[in-house]
Amino acid sequence: MYSLGVNRPESSTTPTAALIGEHPSIVRLRQLIDRVGQSKARTVLIYGETGTGKGLVARLLHQASNRAPAPFVDINCAAIPGPLLESELFGHEKGSFTGAVGHKQGLIESADGGTVFLDEVRELDMVMQAKLLTLLDTRRFRRVGSVRTTDVDVRFIAATNKILLGEVKAGAFRDDLYYRLQVVSINLPPLRERGDDIFMLAHAHLQVCNKVYGSRMRQLDPEVEDVFRRYAWPGNVRELENLIERICLLEDGQQVMLKHLPDRIIREARNASPLPAASGGAGAGGKPYHEATAQFQKKLIAEVLTDCRGNLGDAAARLGLTRHALRHQIQKLEMNSP
Repeated sequence: MYSLGVNRPESSTTPTAALIGEHPSIVRLRQLIDRVGQSKARTVLIYGETGTGKGLVARLLHQASNRAPAPFVDINCAAIPGPLLESELFGHEKGSFTGAVGHKQGLIESADGGTVFLDEVRELDMVMQAKLLTLLDTRRFRRVGSVRTTDVDVRFIAATNKILLGEVKAGAFRDDLYYRLQVVSINLPPLRERGDDIFMLAHAHLQVCNKVYGSRMRQLDPEVEDVFRRYAWPGNVRELENLIERICLLEDGQQVMLKHLPDRIIREARNASPLPAASGGAGAGGKPYHEATAQFQKKLIAEVLTDCRGNLGDAAARLGLTRHALRHQIQKLEMNSP
């Protein structure tokens, strides 16, 4: 079973404490957010599959910057109809088009001094891509129907779940805009590549749902851990959170059981890598899978600690873990020892 608190030592001082996980890719991501956030980079491009947390990373970049006191404006480029997008972004003057009964400040102008997050930037059409490029180059824009330019000081963070260079080669995205956005890029790892972070995130959301819905779910059954580790999580962190929320709303008990999971997830996980039968399959030495795995982990950690003369930092580095993750793993194995 896996039960873990989510409070990090730096939680009271750094915005990136909200980014849960101890996988090396997430440790590096927290460091990169702090560094880029505090830099003078005017554009940042975030890549990541749907549900990996691009919006969260954009907010953390804003909070880590000296722009944090100013507005953070989130714009979903796919959610605003094309004919309205220019007016929404840049604003308009009275009478500039039918229905423009007054002056309107645009979203970009409202973020002056802060950060504009352009989610799904690939969905901008070619005309808006050209206008965005001009804005990035000059830091000036014109409201719809105006002949005057307006200066603006904002950092632009763009996000996409597509490979923009491929879109450039296909003629769907301007190459000059691509290179302008690509000055600093951040790649978010999919959940399936984050190892035990899956369990940390699941437990963290259990705690949230318990508070919101009054549920009592505290931990994951070992068979559920096996499924979670093998499942591909096409919806990534968002899919995991939605699943945990559904379970807390509809199921009783203090432990997430295999019977609480949708058949589809169990089936796909088993097809990806067969699971032991619910009655207790055999792992190494004829022992149930989770028991054999725990014994192997315990032996490996003990051997590495011996080689490192008990130095936790050296052992963690050799195992590819952080000191915090190794300490927790030791506590977990000791707690579950017979």
